[in-house]
Order: sequence, then structure tokens, then C-alpha cells
Amino acid sequence: MSTRFKPKYSIKKGDTVVVITGEDKDLKKPRKVLEIILEKGRVLVEGVNIITKHTKPTSQNTKGGIVKKEAPIAISNVMLWDAKTSTPTKVKRTRDNGKLVRISKKSGEVIK
Repeated sequence: MSTRFKPKYSIKKGDTVVVITGEDKDLKKPRKVLEIILEKGRVLVEGVNIITKHTKPTSQNTKGGIVKKEAPIAISNVMLWDAKTSTPTKVKRTRDNGKLVRISKKSGEVIK
């Protein structure tokens, strides 16, 4: 990605999203966003894209072994979850009293 302009995404940390493409696709199961990686355009979603990582024993982790953890997926593969209509929705950004707010296109509700 270009470093000249900071990309603007409609998804933030802590939002509820659904995975719309890929191996973990499930349009009915909302999940929580753990982290957003702006530079790479990727997002870390709870319980999605689980990888196994082999770790050596260290002073902090004396056992070592196989650890399962989430790996980032492309931000285009997730869609914001609208709790009111219980469906995935697109987002519209508007100014409200000089502050930028996100509004669900399906229900028209402001996303907190």
C-alpha cells in the first residue's frame, strides 16, 4: 500500500463483523475485531484464520509446543454486522455536529 495517504476504513477495533469470503465464511455468525493493521489493509478477527505455530521452549514459556492463534485476513473479506436487522451491512459516513459518525445503510442506525 502507498504510504502517502492513510487509508480510511469503516471497520474499527471492537466492532462486530461477519466474514463474507474465504475458508471461514459465515454470514450468520458475528465475530469481534481484535486488531486493525492499517498499513497492510488487514484485520484480526476473533476465531477466524486459525494457524498453528510451533514454539521452542524459552525462559517465559518453558514447555514450548504447538500454539493455535488467529492470523490477519484482508479487510475486504469482512463486513460490518448490523445488530438491529441481524444482517451484514454497508456503512455510510456523515458529519453530525462536526463529528464524523458511521451509519448503517440497512437500518439507518448510528454505529457506536
